[in-house]
Amino acid sequence: MIVDQLKKIVGPSGWTSDASDLEPHLTEWRDIWHGKTLLMVSPESTEMVAEVVRACAKSGTAIVPQGGNTGLCGGAIPDESGQQVLLSLSRMNRIRAISAQDYSLSAEAGCTLASIQRAAEDVDRFFPLSLAAEGSCQIGGNLSTNAGGINVLRYGTARAQALGLEVVLADGTVWDGLRSLRKDTAGYDLKQMFIGAEGTLGIITAACLRLYPTIRNPETVLVAVDSPDAAVALLAALRAELSDQLQAFELFPARAVRYVLGHIPSTSFPLDQDSPWFVLLEISRESTGEDFAALFMSLYEETLISDAVMAKNRSEANALWRLRHSISEAQKREGASLKHDISIPVGDVGRFIHAAEAAVTREIPGIRVVAFGHVGDGNIHFNLSQPKDGSAADFLQQGPRLAALVYDVVESFGGSFSAEHGIGQAKREQLVRYRGETETGLMKAVKAALDPKNIMNPGKVI
Repeated sequence: MIVDQLKKIVGPSGWTSDASDLEPHLTEWRDIWHGKTLLMVSPESTEMVAEVVRACAKSGTAIVPQGGNTGLCGGAIPDESGQQVLLSLSRMNRIRAISAQDYSLSAEAGCTLASIQRAAEDVDRFFPLSLAAEGSCQIGGNLSTNAGGINVLRYGTARAQALGLEVVLADGTVWDGLRSLRKDTAGYDLKQMFIGAEGTLGIITAACLRLYPTIRNPETVLVAVDSPDAAVALLAALRAELSDQLQAFELFPARAVRYVLGHIPSTSFPLDQDSPWFVLLEISRESTGEDFAALFMSLYEETLISDAVMAKNRSEANALWRLRHSISEAQKREGASLKHDISIPVGDVGRFIHAAEAAVTREIPGIRVVAFGHVGDGNIHFNLSQPKDGSAADFLQQGPRLAALVYDVVESFGGSFSAEHGIGQAKREQLVRYRGETETGLMKAVKAALDPKNIMNPGKVI
């Protein structure tokens, strides 16, 4: 029997079927997706993962890989059949190698993002991927979903941080592509197939990651702006002035601030909340002598900003970033919400927000739009909170209709309905609708070639 076989492979400490142990692994963070599992296994080595996959391939048993389970599209949750094996990478959490001279680090898939950041800091280097869930999300999941975060403006998504991968394929073969090369034109760039594939083509077990010089003198600045259009104009002006010193540029509305202050303990806001929009940005100073106060005074005089505050130390900077990272949690506590992770050309951010807000407001008067996110790379979390006097259940039932409205506006701007959260179970229909037969046909061909038995995270992406 496959269950007994898997238990033998991973050993007594490498599996569980206890309901209380399984519960947090079978429910997604937003409490939308729920599943059951035949057994959860937690291998502690790549060879052990390979053995599990070989056994499952032979028996035709489906496998659902899971990292920190911080995803928002149900991509790491098994279905409700109870016949799929949940494979947790959490025990594979070792830093295998790190080189300050090579600016690279090799880590197993179960390493949390925060632990990789700390390992880089220990050798005076910087790993730029940064997310609100970095204390619990794992690098294997970050790569499997091509995670983004706050520093994409300067450094790119998770895809750009991967120099090489180690992957267990659907037949249990191990592909060792764990190289730290910056240049390599020896055939197809195979690692890119597995990044963003959400475990549907193979299981990432380790990655060689790109490191960068430490940011010596970061400046964190919170500014008030009149509109998203003004934020886009500010972004253009700052990039012209600062070039790659501009590391992060996050937009959020006053409504999001009210949510955070109302629901997240020990938070405060240093600017007048009468402004309708705010931008939190971070600059990596090249020298301690740079006068950014003068720069922001000139932006004020040019009416690109209406107010600003610069963090005086790292503690104040962390407090400002806590405000930004708490928006999703605060919105969850405010009531039922619908989330749309979209991207559009940066120059169209303001026009998109206006058009999408008008579309959903016509549909549901009183709906509360919370549009925030990574304007520097065109990624907006166009979230919707239920009307104050409305029913949460009724509001959630209208989710598909509202999503179609939002995504049609996204499409009209030449954007994407999925910027950084992936497809998972949540957006499979949208993938077919907005990407068409040719593009989805190519994806299906790759899936069929690499996973002919369809055992790798079936029912996700395509």
